[in-house]
Amino acid sequence: MESAESTTSTRSTRSARRHHIDPDEEKALEASGHPHTEHMHSVPKLAAPHTDAKSKLSALLGPAFVAAVAYVDPGNVAANITSGARYGYLLVWVLVLANAMSVLIQYQSAKLGIVTGQSLPALLGNRMNPGGRLLFFAQAEVIAIATDLAEVIGGAIALNLLFGLPLFVGGCIIGAVSTVLLRFQGGHTQGTFEKMIIALLLVITFGFIAGLFIAPPDPGQVLGGLVPRFTTTDSVLMASSMLGATVMPHAIYLHSTLVNDHFAGRTDRPGIKRELFGAKIDVVWALLLAGTVNLALLLLAANSLHGMAGTDTIEGAQHAVVQVLGPVIGTIFSIGLLASSLSSTSVGTYAGQEIMHGLLHVDAPMWACRIITLVPALVVLWFSTNPTFALVVGQVILSIGIPFAIIPLMRYTHDRELMGKWADGPVKHVVFILVAALIVALNVVLVVLTLAGQD
Repeated sequence: MESAESTTSTRSTRSARRHHIDPDEEKALEASGHPHTEHMHSVPKLAAPHTDAKSKLSALLGPAFVAAVAYVDPGNVAANITSGARYGYLLVWVLVLANAMSVLIQYQSAKLGIVTGQSLPALLGNRMNPGGRLLFFAQAEVIAIATDLAEVIGGAIALNLLFGLPLFVGGCIIGAVSTVLLRFQGGHTQGTFEKMIIALLLVITFGFIAGLFIAPPDPGQVLGGLVPRFTTTDSVLMASSMLGATVMPHAIYLHSTLVNDHFAGRTDRPGIKRELFGAKIDVVWALLLAGTVNLALLLLAANSLHGMAGTDTIEGAQHAVVQVLGPVIGTIFSIGLLASSLSSTSVGTYAGQEIMHGLLHVDAPMWACRIITLVPALVVLWFSTNPTFALVVGQVILSIGIPFAIIPLMRYTHDRELMGKWADGPVKHVVFILVAALIVALNVVLVVLTLAGQD
């Protein structure tokens, strides 16, 4: 017969496995009066438990770079180039501020996933009634479709610029190639998927900053752009559009999944403290790279395309780049756009699958999720005469969805019952509230001005 001490130890170990933390951390939380997640309902997919493994820092990196792809998608390309071409260096400060806020938001999403072992959609699904879960899923799925709309259209435009392919054919190719990429997502091939996405991210970086080496911007004007100001109502609309293209709802949902999928099938997952440290490094490096790409796009347009007509579309911007900087830079730009589309549409579908799984507890195959988001984009490419306009509409839809992602994240990371000793303190929570309020306010401005016809 087992002793009482042995029985208690066994129960603690089982509890730790159920809540994805090691037994010592579970005992410490119980002793502090803050049990880890005893009230949480189980979901079909569980994260690997934390262990005492001493993982190298390099083994902790990767999830944030996958999430960061959402920050350099074709919607960002359109918003940043249009901003630079119209207003020069005026809105540099918007990108810097948006990227700083994104670092906080993405780290909070990673922290939620690491500490609880579940994604933000799963936590939402566990706390809502069936009707609420269905409604929340509906808006989140619309967000996923709007996200894929921009990404597939951007890729189709890139293939048209590179090879002269019709937009619809290009969209089909983007859909097929991204589906192949998604075959590597999950399980023992998750690391391969992360490496492929990071490789595409590096191609994006080179593709979009190459022009700056040919025509570097004036440092004085760049510094002047760091002073917060607007000039017209349209500049406010442009700033809101840039923010909407930067802070992406699906990246917020997905990052809390990526940190757990990163250790799928592995037994070397470190303790929470070590993994949170790795997540900070991961997020800062990844978003610094994404922020550099976005800033490069704006500076390229401000320095080389300012005042030129026709740069409010991706095609027009690429033609202007060719005219000013030459065909080689124009081709590199198009390759960067293509890599941006392939990587971001793969990540967007990945997010859509997790949203469905977490909110509805339905494990839909990846190809089904791919079809749900791809078909609307192909319909737009078939019928639309101005697909770039669909990118603008997509940014408005994404703006509407941001509060649904960021407000629950803000609440959960401050919930001591859920997060235990890892819950946000008062100061950090107030900062998060201010960031969330600013993001929501600017996106409300974007929606109102767009619907009012300010352009």
